[in-house]
Amino acid sequence: MLRAFVLAILCCVHVASGEGSHSLRYFYTGTSGMTEFPEFVMVGMVDDVQIDYYDSKSKQNVPKQQWMKDNMEPGYWETQTQICLGAEQIFKRNIGIAMQRFYQTGGVHTWQHMYGCELDDDGTKRGFDQYGYDGEDFIIFDKDTLTWTAASQRAFNTKLKWDARSAMNQDWKVYLEGRCIDWLQKYVQYGRETLERRVPPAVTLLQRKARGSADTEVLCHVTGFFPRAVEVTWVRDGRDQLEEWVQSGEVLPNQDGTYQMRKILTVSPEEQGRHSYSCQVDHISFTERQNYNWVPESGLPIGINAGVIVGVLALAAVIIGVVIWKMTRCPGVTLHPSSKLRHFL
Repeated sequence: MLRAFVLAILCCVHVASGEGSHSLRYFYTGTSGMTEFPEFVMVGMVDDVQIDYYDSKSKQNVPKQQWMKDNMEPGYWETQTQICLGAEQIFKRNIGIAMQRFYQTGGVHTWQHMYGCELDDDGTKRGFDQYGYDGEDFIIFDKDTLTWTAASQRAFNTKLKWDARSAMNQDWKVYLEGRCIDWLQKYVQYGRETLERRVPPAVTLLQRKARGSADTEVLCHVTGFFPRAVEVTWVRDGRDQLEEWVQSGEVLPNQDGTYQMRKILTVSPEEQGRHSYSCQVDHISFTERQNYNWVPESGLPIGINAGVIVGVLALAAVIIGVVIWKMTRCPGVTLHPSSKLRHFL
């Protein structure tokens, strides 16, 4: 179940989409009222790859990539553990403050923070820092104006408090534009073989009868690809991109570090007889966009491995079981935070 919890956090990660872009992001999640999960979890990411992990049960920050373990100086992991221990206490206190402020006496509550930076090949830098409470955006830092934007009225008091900390906000801007970028460049250098690999997706088409109607549902399942960015589109008659009658899934992590995505097309018997349909997939590992034609038939399409289908359904069940942890904009945290940069509500 702990792995499922981490998968749920990673499902909402949005990484730099450009081919020449790299990103460093840290996600911190504090929880209350969920005894089966750790009260505090930290996940560090470079691009699409998890680099380290901490939770309140293990009390240890540990590397998740061999190149992180091999290249960090002595004492690095103990220092990071101490930082996470401090953040854990702050997150626990902030959840308590929020519950009091919003007159909440029980139930499940989450306090999340995400921050980090991105660097393009042309030198363009971006930094971001945002918090969320109970699955909704709470407050977001604008490093250009050194102010905070309240995502809802109930964050307004926090905005006033944090806006007044001008020196702290200036320090944070310097971190996002400087030190964060420096660490990102180090990590990219250490893990270039992993981070810049190209793994093409495997694509299968599955069909089934829609419940309660004569329609057919056609699943385009795209899996095993890296990096994360992918474009999957249902097309009619080779030219019309379809949005209506298409159910889009999210890009989800596989257990081997690759990704999967699915899109389901619903076709009526009348439309099935009048048109042809295909699933188009574009990924950086392809030299050109690939087209997969759907040929209607009564059973499963030829060549589909039943074991693959079972595996897909099992992973989907795990993800669905923890979907409550997902946030619209995934607030989480970052690397080497100074204690003075941590905020109380």
